[in-house]
Amino acid sequence: MTTQQLLLANCAALVLLGVTIYFTRATFRRVAGALAGGMAAALLNMEQDRLAYAAGWWQYPFVNTPHGPVLMYIVVVLWYGGGVALIGWRVTRRFGGWGLVAFIGLMGIYGPTRDYLGAALTKSIIFAPGIIPVLADAACWASGMALAQGMMRLTAGPARADRLARLPKALV
Repeated sequence: MTTQQLLLANCAALVLLGVTIYFTRATFRRVAGALAGGMAAALLNMEQDRLAYAAGWWQYPFVNTPHGPVLMYIVVVLWYGGGVALIGWRVTRRFGGWGLVAFIGLMGIYGPTRDYLGAALTKSIIFAPGIIPVLADAACWASGMALAQGMMRLTAGPARADRLARLPKALV
């Protein structure tokens, strides 16, 4: 991936975050919590990429480091840690603990699917053969989402304790 592609991905992540903030009706405190969770998830993701590289599970062929470029992890902060964390917050707010478990589990399935399709289409990541890299990738996605949710809860409180940023017109 080129720097220009990564910058474009960061712009798209910022737009997606803005749209998600609007539609989830998150308060400033909740958004700050989601971004704190995004930062924690990005740092975890960088370390997981280093460990996966050392184990020979995957690597990024366009860099000479055991992790991806820093611009790639900003997408994690803004979208996967921030925006997707807000979606998880709304799922948890609506369905409680079981909703949170289902959300994290679904992200553990979605993540490797996205990564392997992306690898096949763009060659931006190279996976080793076998089931172990797939399971490791799933664990990385699930743990990153769980960490983002946990950091958001620490920063902004439980999901059901929030009042939403704006009331529906029917209640005004």
